[in-house]
Amino acid sequence: MIKGDNAFVPTAPLRIAVRSGLDAVALLVTEQGRVRGDGDIVFHGAPVHPSGAVRLLGDENGTAWLEAALAGVEEEIVRVLVVGSTERGAMRDVHGLSVEAFAPDGASVARYEVAEAGGETAMVLAELYRRAGGWKFRAVGQGYVNGLVGLVTDHGVDVAEAAPVPVPAPAPVPAPAPAPVPAPVPVPVPAQAPVPFQVPAPVQAPHPAQTPVSFQAPPSAPAPAPFRAPVPAQGSFRAPAPPPAPAPVPVPAPVAGAAPVPQWVFGAGFEPYVQSGRDNDVITVNGLPPGPVIVELAVRGDGYTGLWPLTRFNKEGDSLVNSCEDNFRGRVLTLVPGNGRLRLQLKAEGRWQLRVLPLAAATLLTEQELEGGGPDVLLHTGGTADLHLHYRGDDNLIVNLYELADHDDPTELPTDDNAVNEIGKRRETVPLPEGPVIVQLEMADGPWRARLKDLQPHSGPSDTGGLAKVTDIRRGQGRSWWGRS
Repeated sequence: MIKGDNAFVPTAPLRIAVRSGLDAVALLVTEQGRVRGDGDIVFHGAPVHPSGAVRLLGDENGTAWLEAALAGVEEEIVRVLVVGSTERGAMRDVHGLSVEAFAPDGASVARYEVAEAGGETAMVLAELYRRAGGWKFRAVGQGYVNGLVGLVTDHGVDVAEAAPVPVPAPAPVPAPAPAPVPAPVPVPVPAQAPVPFQVPAPVQAPHPAQTPVSFQAPPSAPAPAPFRAPVPAQGSFRAPAPPPAPAPVPVPAPVAGAAPVPQWVFGAGFEPYVQSGRDNDVITVNGLPPGPVIVELAVRGDGYTGLWPLTRFNKEGDSLVNSCEDNFRGRVLTLVPGNGRLRLQLKAEGRWQLRVLPLAAATLLTEQELEGGGPDVLLHTGGTADLHLHYRGDDNLIVNLYELADHDDPTELPTDDNAVNEIGKRRETVPLPEGPVIVQLEMADGPWRARLKDLQPHSGPSDTGGLAKVTDIRRGQGRSWWGRS
């Protein structure tokens, strides 16, 4: 992502990594952009929000970890701010400054590498916010030269330089005795209640308490129990074991009537590959699991954009992108050969960023309207439904369906079913079979909207969360999740 980008993420417990060597803080704010009190600040002195939905997990190898269980966030809270701060130098001095969100299985669903840092000492790196019944991740990158104090003040936290210390009143004097130089008399200071925020003081991190804790900027204190970051594994990508919770907090009960969290059982997971450049180039990615992957491309510039996979003979394969749109952005499907080496030829005019993602990164289709522009890879996991598309481009609209329920080869895609092949602005309604189904917008040079209609329950057994039971695909595969990055 670049600054200002946003994307949907799964409404599930996300692990959020704040790199490199920064202290992590989370602020839960209302529609007015302000916290309701001390409890809405999650930091080293109060590592768990009262709702249990947001918590600070600790740090490992210079990465601070937060957890945000989005389904448990109170309705009054509309945004969760992910904040990083430093006590040594400025943000411009932090090498590899980034924030990344991981789904429960360890698959990356959003990543923002901050490239615009300056003299700030605190920054809102990203925010999770409600949209269309779900949650989105936005790359923010808003820095504060006046540090964490200025940042939290902007969001409704009452900041004081230090808590006043009561000074005892002097004993009463019966009568003033004449003296050449009267001795100074201490002025009594009334005792005051603790303030919500205090300027940092080097103290040991307190144990989590049940009563509200005044906010203090993080001091140099021993790190909590280490949290193992997600790492790619051969043929599998699984979530790390959760670390011990800082304090026992009740887990919020599921909302009555809420749909079960779907599970994705096709395609290996892996750490997303990211490369940036300018103009024409050849991109090589080694060590990928063989099979279908998503390639996301964003170009900032005018003119033609083309993308092709290269064969083992270094010849162009079938075209993946063929567009004359300015500032092209889209997602396409391609296959990684059996040797795990993907080579792509790119023709572009201007700066670009390319990412290779697992199929788990496909955008989930729901009954909430989804907006996009350009080619994309979508995922349907429910029962039978109708896909309603509103396309406002002038060129081709090509939509292909890939049914995965009876497909048992994770290194190949099943034969596609061409559902739409039309030109110009139009509205289309396409019947979808039971999921999982990949819905590929192969060509869509223009804005579009998509949503499910007449969605039926899945006929699959309940032990798969209402999805088709694709047991053959489970063998040798790690579970993955989806999310828009």
